[in-house]
Amino acid sequence: MIPQDTVTLILDSARIEDVVGDYVSLRRRGANLVACCPFHNEKTPSFYVSPGKGIFKCFGCGKSGTAVGFVMEMEHCTYTEALRTLARKYHIEVQEKEETPEEIAARQHGESLMVVSEFAQKFFAEQLKSGEGRQIGYEYLRSRSLEDETIEKFGLGWAPSARTALTDAALAAGHKLEYLIDAGLAVRKEDGTVVDKFRERVMFPIHSVSGRVVAFSGRTLRSDNPAKYVNSPETEIYVKSRNLLGIYFAKAEMSRRNKCILVEGNVDMVMMHQLGITNVVASCGTSLTTEQVRLIRRLSPDNITIMYDGDSAGIHAAIRGIGLALREGLNVKIVLLPEGEDPDSFARAHTLEEVTRYIEDNEQDFITFKAQLLSDEAGTDPLKRANLINDIADTIADIPDAVKRSVYVETCAQRFNIDSQLIFNRIKTRLREALEQKRKERIRAARWQENGLPLPPQSSETEEQPSSPQANFSLENALLAPAEAELLSFILTNGQDELAFPSDSPFRAAGPDGENPRVAGFIRDTLDEDSCSFSNEVYRKTYEAYMQCLDLEMPQEKIVTSLMNSEDRQVAAAAAELSTERYQLTVKNFEESLTATSSWLAQFVPKALIAYSDRRLQDQMDNIRKSLPQLDEQGQVEAMEKLVRLQNIRTNIKKQYGKNL
Repeated sequence: MIPQDTVTLILDSARIEDVVGDYVSLRRRGANLVACCPFHNEKTPSFYVSPGKGIFKCFGCGKSGTAVGFVMEMEHCTYTEALRTLARKYHIEVQEKEETPEEIAARQHGESLMVVSEFAQKFFAEQLKSGEGRQIGYEYLRSRSLEDETIEKFGLGWAPSARTALTDAALAAGHKLEYLIDAGLAVRKEDGTVVDKFRERVMFPIHSVSGRVVAFSGRTLRSDNPAKYVNSPETEIYVKSRNLLGIYFAKAEMSRRNKCILVEGNVDMVMMHQLGITNVVASCGTSLTTEQVRLIRRLSPDNITIMYDGDSAGIHAAIRGIGLALREGLNVKIVLLPEGEDPDSFARAHTLEEVTRYIEDNEQDFITFKAQLLSDEAGTDPLKRANLINDIADTIADIPDAVKRSVYVETCAQRFNIDSQLIFNRIKTRLREALEQKRKERIRAARWQENGLPLPPQSSETEEQPSSPQANFSLENALLAPAEAELLSFILTNGQDELAFPSDSPFRAAGPDGENPRVAGFIRDTLDEDSCSFSNEVYRKTYEAYMQCLDLEMPQEKIVTSLMNSEDRQVAAAAAELSTERYQLTVKNFEESLTATSSWLAQFVPKALIAYSDRRLQDQMDNIRKSLPQLDEQGQVEAMEKLVRLQNIRTNIKKQYGKNL
C-alpha cells in the first residue's frame, strides 16, 4: 500500500499538461490546451486540458478527470498502478506502507499464483519446440494457419501427455505444490497423488487486462475426448465471468475505435488478430456474462459487434448477448457469417479488406436481426407475428437510454406497420414490472437482514449493480437522481461562493455580522433541517466526502481536486463529471455574464432545492398510492389523510417561495 503522504506528493507533482502531453499533441487555446480526444475518433478537437484547474474534459465523449484518472483511462490500469506510473515519471520513490500479516499473506498468495501461472505458460510454450509438442501441438497450430509470430505473441503452447510433466518441472524450479493446486494447474486425486490438470492439449493462456497470465484454456486434439476444451477452475486470481480471452491484446484498439468485436472461439480470436483486426475478444468458453459486458464497456464505452457462427447455437448465443449488452447501454450490432463458416475459417479464406468490408456491410441492428430470424418462423400466423413484435419490444425495454428506446420503437413500428403507442405501452409495462420486482427484492433482502440471515440469492433481473451514478436505478432513484445531481453540481462548482439574497428574501440566513450564506452550507443546512440525505449512493458518498473536506476548512479548488483524485473511482468520476459539465472550460456561462455570480446563484440554488423537495414529496405520495390496494379500510383512510397533508405541503412551498424566484 502506498503511504498517504507519498500519494499526496505524487498528485501534487503531476501536471496535467505534462501527463496528457505524453500521449497526445496539445495546442494552446487561450488559458487552456486542446487536442483531438484520445478516447474516441474525431476530426475537430473537443478535448480540453486546463492547467490551472488540473483537469481534462472531452466535450465529445464526456470523459473527464485529473492526471491520475487520465493515466487509468489510457493504460487501462488500477488507481494504484496509475500512481506508480506517475511516480516513475516524476522520479518519486514509492515505499510501500507496512501491511498487516493477513494483508501480506493474501497479497503474497495471489502473487504466488500469478508467478506459477506465468511459469506454466513459459513451460507450455517451450514444449512446442521439441518432442511431441513439436510433432503434435505445433503442427496443429500451423495447420490452422497460425504464424510463428502469432503463436509467440499470444503465448500458445502444448501440455505434454505425461501425468506430472508440469508439476515435476515446477517443483524442480522451486515452486510449491500448494500453489500449483491452488492455481488450478494440478489436481490432487482421492488417493492423495497429484497429477497435471492439463495433459495432451494445445494451451491458450488467459491474460488479465494488465497482461498477467491468470488461467488457461486447453484444446484436445483427440477425437475420443468428449471435452474439446478444458478451462482453468475459478481461483483467487481468475473468475471466469469477469475475464475475456484476448482482452490484453485488444484493449488499445477497442479504446481507440470505441468498438469491440466479440467472437466465441479461442482460435477465432487469435486468427482475427493475426489478420489485422485487433479489437476482438472471446468469452473464455462461457456464455456471455454481465461482468464481461461491463469489462468491454470500460474499454469500448459505446459499441459492440457480436460475430458468432451462423449455426443454431451461434444464433441463440447472439440473441442472449443482445439483451446483456443493451442493458449495459451499449449499441449492439450482429454479424452472422455464411452457413458453415466461423470467424477462424472466414479469416483464413479472405483478406483483411474483404473481412472488414463484410463486417461493415453485414452488421445489423438487433431489430433487423431478430425480425429476419423470427419472421420465417412466424410466417402469416397472426399470433406468432404478435409474439415476435412483443419479443422485440421486450428487447427494446432493456435499453436504459429513453431517447434510444424511442428511436427503436419508431423503427419497429414502421417495420411491422403498427401503431408505435402499442409498443410504448408494452415497454412501459415491462419497465414497471422490472421496478416492482426490484422493490420486492429490496424488501425481501431487508427482512432477511433484520432477522440476521445471509442475503437470499437474487433473481437474474436484480443481480446487476449500477455501474454508473445514473444506471439501473430504483424508482426512487430515477425520480431523485437528476435533482441530486443538480445540487451536487452547485456544491462542486460554487460550493464556497456567496448567495446574495435580497434583505427581504425568505431564504436569507445571515449571521450576526450580516454575511451572506455560502452555497454548500446553505444546501447542507436545508437538507439537515429536513433530515434527508441523497438516495443515490454515489452522489451521497461524494456529498459526504465534500462536506468532510469543508469542515476541515479546505479551499474549494483543493476539495474538488481531492475528490477527483479519490481512490473511490465512483466518487472521482462523479466529481469530475459534475464539476466540469455546468461550464465549459473555455466559455463563460451566458447567464453568469449577465449578472453577478452571487446573485445568479441566489436565484438558482433555491430553485434546485425546491425542485428536490418537490420530487421527494412526489415520491412519497406515489409510494402511498401504490400501497393503497394492500391496506385495510382504516389503513386506507390514514394513507389518504397523509396524501392530503403532503399535497398541502407541496402547495404551500410553491406559494411561499415561488413568488420569490
